[in-house]
Amino acid sequence: MDILEGLMGGFATCLTPYKLWMALLGCLLGTLVGILPGLGPSATIAILLPITFGMDATPAMIMMCAVYYGAMYGGSTTSILINVPGESSSVIT
Repeated sequence: MDILEGLMGGFATCLTPYKLWMALLGCLLGTLVGILPGLGPSATIAILLPITFGMDATPAMIMMCAVYYGAMYGGSTTSILINVPGESSSVIT
């Protein structure tokens, strides 16, 4: 039962309105920067890293994960729409 208590505690920590807002903002910023050809997820995180310096650890990690996945989505969007791979993993697409 300790596993379920830990799982519920994690959901209670991560599903607050502020942290969901950070996830949405991170996805939006990651997608906007990831659409640019030549800028992959690691470059996107490096560019947007100073935003998280003033935050607590949990919202900053949620935002960085959302930025990474948003940039992955943005790179595939560029590859599909204009046939220019936005990142190296989208070359096959």
